[in-house]
Parts: sequence; C-alpha cells; structure tokens
Amino acid sequence: MESYLSPFTATDGENIAIHDWPLPDIWPEQDIKGTVIIVHGLGEHAFRYTHVAQQLNEAGFHVRAYDQYGHGESGGSRGRIPSEMRLVDDLADVVDDTRRNMRPTQQLILLGHSMGGLVVASFVRQQMRPVDGIILSSPALDPGLNAVQKLLLSVLPRIAPNLRVDNGLKVDKLSRDPVVVQAYKSDAFVHNKISGRLARFIADEGARCIAAAPKWMTPTLLIYAGADALVNPAGSRAFAANAPNKWVQARCFDAMYHEIFNDPEKARVFESMHAWLAQQAS
Repeated sequence: MESYLSPFTATDGENIAIHDWPLPDIWPEQDIKGTVIIVHGLGEHAFRYTHVAQQLNEAGFHVRAYDQYGHGESGGSRGRIPSEMRLVDDLADVVDDTRRNMRPTQQLILLGHSMGGLVVASFVRQQMRPVDGIILSSPALDPGLNAVQKLLLSVLPRIAPNLRVDNGLKVDKLSRDPVVVQAYKSDAFVHNKISGRLARFIADEGARCIAAAPKWMTPTLLIYAGADALVNPAGSRAFAANAPNKWVQARCFDAMYHEIFNDPEKARVFESMHAWLAQQAS
C-alpha cells in the first residue's frame, strides 16, 4: 500500500504534514467515491492510521491524514495551540486544499478519532465548510475530568494558557491489544503534552457539540468504546440520545477500549464503517 508525505502551509504560514494514500491508477475513475480526511487524536500522529486508510481505499476512497498542529511532523510546540480554534481552522485549510483536487460529484468524508473526533464535530457544528458526512471514533465529547482537573482547568488557561503539562492519558487503556500499547509507548512521534488552552478547548467544545446535537443535519456515524478509560463514553451517549436518528447512526462497542480501530476485534468496527459508507453512496 503506497503513501506519500507532503508539506502543506497553513493560513498563518505554519507547516502541516499531510499523508496521502491515493487509490492506484488502475482503479476505474467512475468507481472512485471520493476522499476521506482522517484527523488523529491527542498526542499521536496521522501515520498510525495506515491500516484505517487501507480499509477506506478498499471502499473506493482516496485518503488524506495530517499531523495536527503541535503533533507528529507538523510545526508548533508539542501539545500547544496559539488560539482556541486553531485545530478547527487547520482542518478548514486541509478541506479547502482537498476540494481543489476532487470532482464535484465525489464525496468528502471526515473521520476523527478522540480529540480529532471533537475537532471534526466542532467543524460541523460551526458549519465551517460543507461535507458529505463524518465518522466520529470515540470522540472526546466528554473528557471525564475529575474535581481537581476541573479546578485546574478553571484557573490555568487564564494565567498560563501556554504552559504544557502531562496529558494524563492512561496509555495501558488505549487498546486491549498489548502490542498496540507497546508500539504507542515506543513511538518517537507520540508525545504526552497538553497546554491549558488546548485542555480548555476540549472541555468547552465537547459541551457545545452535545448541546448542538438536536439540530444536527450532517450524516454521521458515531462509533465508540463502551469501556473507554481515556474519554467518558457518556459524552457519545448523550450526543446520540439528543441527535436526530435521521442524521446520526450510533454504535457502542461495549467491551472495547478507547482505540476501537486498534482492538483485537476491530473487524467489527470496520464492518460498521463499510456498511455506513455504502449507505451514504447509495
């Protein structure tokens, strides 16, 4: 499976690293359904989604994924954002660039995991750009803060928004597959930093997206882990309960940990994704 890495310049001049997994040239043009843009989670990077890109290629989609600001091979201090909506603005830039190379009849789908799921949901909530559908994987709609974390979050972003601290992710609870956990721990492009401003964005924007659920009008597949110890699955349940069934299809994988695409039973997750994509194309 071939992929290539290319630099991209965001609106403010900062470098954003983009990975592309195009369909092979032998793929019939009339069978290409469109492009999926993957938005990764906190502390990780886009290349961890190579196996997801392969599944999407098999479904007839070109795939793009990018390292978010302060992550992977993109610019910016690790775990820091210079403005509240920086990550959402970067997604808008990538969407605009992707649209330039698409036919009008092709679909543009966004897939976001964890913090990336929140960025995608925020993008849709704010109606930044029209898209044909979104897939939210264990989105960080409720970060599951304890009382001490809530207290710190009420103070830190005001007095030191750029101060970076350990993000506190329970790495051993990423996946039920120990190989995935060890690979994450050994990955040089993974970091454990988060700033007060980024933490504030996650906490505030998750609540805003849940509040916006009753008026949701974008085709959405919400797939999340029932045994998630990194984000509170109650956020996904609340979003699903409040959103119109016409637009939002939700499925909880009860026994899975946070990274459902990296679970020993991930085939079940991919089956749900493929079925939803086929439904959107019909």
